[in-house]
Amino acid sequence: MAVRLLKVSSVATAVFASSGFYLYSKNVDFNDLSIIRFGRAAATTAVISYDYLTTLRDVQYGTEEYWAVKSKVHRRSAERLRDLCCANRGTFIKVGQHLGSLDYLLPEEYTSTLKVLHSRAPQSSMEEIRQVIREDLGQELSDLFIQFEEKPQGAASLAQVHKAVLPDGRTVAVKVQHPKVQRQSSKDIVVMEFLLQVVHWLFPDVAFMWLVEEAKKNMPLELDFLNEGRNAEKIADMLKQFMFLKIPKIHWDLSTKRILTMDFAEGGQVNDREYMRKHGINVNEISRNLGKIYSEMIFVNGFVHCDPHPGNVLVRKCPESNKTEIVLLDHGLYQDVEIRTNAALYSVQQISELLNRVPRQMLLLLKTNDLLRGIETILQTRASSSSFINMSRCCTRAIARHKRSKTKSRTRLLQISLCELWSLCQIDLYELMLWLRSSALARWVRYLLNCLPYTN
Repeated sequence: MAVRLLKVSSVATAVFASSGFYLYSKNVDFNDLSIIRFGRAAATTAVISYDYLTTLRDVQYGTEEYWAVKSKVHRRSAERLRDLCCANRGTFIKVGQHLGSLDYLLPEEYTSTLKVLHSRAPQSSMEEIRQVIREDLGQELSDLFIQFEEKPQGAASLAQVHKAVLPDGRTVAVKVQHPKVQRQSSKDIVVMEFLLQVVHWLFPDVAFMWLVEEAKKNMPLELDFLNEGRNAEKIADMLKQFMFLKIPKIHWDLSTKRILTMDFAEGGQVNDREYMRKHGINVNEISRNLGKIYSEMIFVNGFVHCDPHPGNVLVRKCPESNKTEIVLLDHGLYQDVEIRTNAALYSVQQISELLNRVPRQMLLLLKTNDLLRGIETILQTRASSSSFINMSRCCTRAIARHKRSKTKSRTRLLQISLCELWSLCQIDLYELMLWLRSSALARWVRYLLNCLPYTN
């Protein structure tokens, strides 16, 4: 028996060693191997599950000690999940970033820990970038661009952006997909689905299959840069009435499913108050116009930008007109949104149950609302209620348009239009009242009134 075991172990050692030598000689990145990625994910899931099962087992539910201990478990688990996403990269980072944005649904320990994934995105080498361009565009990088900055302007979970100059002198942004993401994404989603099923079996109250379903639906769209280009042109046409909004022009002759070339846009992030101060940009105007953009998308067009974080929204002064502009980037994922009258009926008793029941569009609305509120807080424009007012106007117009589509009566159409006009007037009056209350004139009047002698 011992001899047999010795033979088996010798053969196994030889196979393992030869396999390792072969992979090393082929310059294979072990992180690309599905078994390594699965093993890492499975080990992390096992450790997190064991931590929850054992740590909370002997603590009485509902006590201060229980909540304190649970918070520590949340924090440890979130850190392990963050490390897993950083190690497996690609789809894992994308999903982790999405979880980090769900402030209104997940524990703070998870969202605050996972938010750092926006700055932990992988970066492809220049040789990998050249290879993707060579494969997709059929030419060498040097034949297409007279200048190409090797250091990317930004790197994300699925791609990175380089600044380049065309032969005719125009400056462009070239978005290049990480070469391994396309191949790994479908396998990663299968791994996530399996492990989440195991977690649900261990903890029946935790049902996060919505996360996998969303990844299955959205990843193919986000990995198709031609789809992103079409979305950019569609939203530019939908919002063409806003002269302050700029969508970079797409260069279709230099774009493929893995490469997107567009006009390069300068500017500072929409939450950078210091940049706005230096460039003389009115923060209240930015807050007001941003509210107009997203309100129009959500309530009027029903075509909504799905990744509305500050890095995708730039502000700048137009060099020609000196007017303030907002530049909207990253159009990889949009959703059609239908505002449902029974949205308030959805249960909020348990987070995971809510996530499984609430339509994805409602989660998107909450995420977009968080963006606007967060930016208003940073820019210190909350008192103006500009986003609320703009949303109210768009809702009024959307409701009136819906009512018009349901009738052919001229009398009824006139009635709807008059009601719409009156509602919009009320909103205008409310906005005027808010402005008067905060204006210098109002402060001056209050000062005079306080100076008047008091008589019985």
